[in-house]
Amino acid sequence: MKFIGKILLSLLLVLVLFIVLIYVLLQTSWGAGWIGKLVTRHSNYQLSLGKIDHSWSKLSELAFDNIAFGQKERTPTLVAKRLVAGFSSRQLTDPYHFERIRLQDGTLNLDPASLAFPLQADVLQLNGMAVQSPHGEWHLNGQNVSAGITPWKPENGFPLGRSARFELSARSLTLNDMPAENVLVRGNINNQQLTLDDVGADLSQGQLTGNARREQDGSWQVDNLRLSNVRMQTELSLEQFLKQISRVPKITIHRFDLIDARMEGKSWAFSDLDLSLRDITFQQGDWSSEDGNLSFNASELVSGPIHLSDPIASMNFSPSGITIGQFSGRWEGGLMRTAGQWLRDGKRLVLDDFMMAGLEYTLPADWRQSWQKPLPAWLAGVAVTKLTASRNLLIDITPSFPFQVTALDVSARQLELVRDHRWGIWSGNLNLNGSDATFNKIDIRRPSLALKADEGKIAISEASAFAGSGLVELSGSVSQQPERAFTLRLSGRSVPVNLMENWGWPALPLAGNGNLQLNLSGSLAGSTSFKESISGQLRAVDTRGNSINQTMVNGDVSASDAP
Repeated sequence: MKFIGKILLSLLLVLVLFIVLIYVLLQTSWGAGWIGKLVTRHSNYQLSLGKIDHSWSKLSELAFDNIAFGQKERTPTLVAKRLVAGFSSRQLTDPYHFERIRLQDGTLNLDPASLAFPLQADVLQLNGMAVQSPHGEWHLNGQNVSAGITPWKPENGFPLGRSARFELSARSLTLNDMPAENVLVRGNINNQQLTLDDVGADLSQGQLTGNARREQDGSWQVDNLRLSNVRMQTELSLEQFLKQISRVPKITIHRFDLIDARMEGKSWAFSDLDLSLRDITFQQGDWSSEDGNLSFNASELVSGPIHLSDPIASMNFSPSGITIGQFSGRWEGGLMRTAGQWLRDGKRLVLDDFMMAGLEYTLPADWRQSWQKPLPAWLAGVAVTKLTASRNLLIDITPSFPFQVTALDVSARQLELVRDHRWGIWSGNLNLNGSDATFNKIDIRRPSLALKADEGKIAISEASAFAGSGLVELSGSVSQQPERAFTLRLSGRSVPVNLMENWGWPALPLAGNGNLQLNLSGSLAGSTSFKESISGQLRAVDTRGNSINQTMVNGDVSASDAP
């Protein structure tokens, strides 16, 4: 019996020595490398270890230094200077489940296409980690990230697990090419639903705070979002910028506030912008709302050729469209103000009252071409119930036919300016008056014009101006049909007989003042040469009784009855 006892004691001592040897060897570089090769050879993963460390003062923890882990033939999922795993009694029944896993100073690559970690933990901690997710719907790159995830049970397509609570802070984080600093996020995951209870970040030199949630169908509910003191520059156009920040199938905004923002992009800019948006849903380039509203004010707003100073607006949204309670601003040195509504049915903008005063506006060089271009799909019609303008200056610097009208006053009723996405004067009454005007170097005084438009034509019922020491009067009409056929009748009394020379009619062999009678017809269609479409007759009589009759055909004087 003593012999058997000695043998058993010896075997026990050998076993203890063997365990101690293994314990010591595993904490060497050779042992760590052997473990890494063993996992790599017998699994779908690749593991590299620099060292394994264990302290008797922390019996339930095991540390791994310089660890790299991931799916074979893929970018490593985890690279860290240190991984600390906390054990519990649960290891006896579930060896891959840990009480706590802490990752420190490394990179975590969250690729939904990669196989899930074979590990789980009650708590996953990140300290000073870089987190990357370059694939999928959200492109994420975070630096110096500290986070806690409870519990952590990763699955294929769910690198953080199907159900977890998390807290995250990052020195810098870029999400879909939008950089932010000093980020703090708290929330939870429940299958495809993501709830962000608190979000805070420094964004474009400003501050972002809010909370939101992503539903299982991929749509977003933004309960509260606030951006203040943003200073942002981008090379994107306004349309491209809005598409970039709304790369989700559907987003409902219950409250969004933008405070003291300065933003600049390609052909657009806002300065000192305050904006408040409530209860609206955006989806696939469209919007819907039951009772939403928008209000904003800014010191400057630039969009393409439009430059507004001190714009103020308030709008209400409903299923039928947008009610514009107020829109005002300073434009081209003057003041403009309007109210009305945009109707979803028919995509029509109806302005109840549109007022302009004190404008000094120079028409763009391509205004004639722009006038003929169709408007976007969302604007099929524009109508103005009442239009008033006073003391305005209108200038066209086109070299072929420049003009200028000073102290221009306008009044109109029931004016339809856009129909089927095209500009025009489709219906209504319009009156224009000015103090002075110049048309291609010909000065006139007190010009006035009254016209009426209907389905068939635009009729000039009354038009007059003083030229030289006499009076010019004209009348005519323009067809509403695509060919835009027009007729014009002009009469002048005691006016310069060569009044028409700078307006396109050849010089007459007369001098001084006299009386004129002109009848013209032609086409204003954009596809037709204006000059070549002109035909007409001119009769001129000077103060000495000399007279001349000329006929123009296709822009050329073909017959002349000289004195």
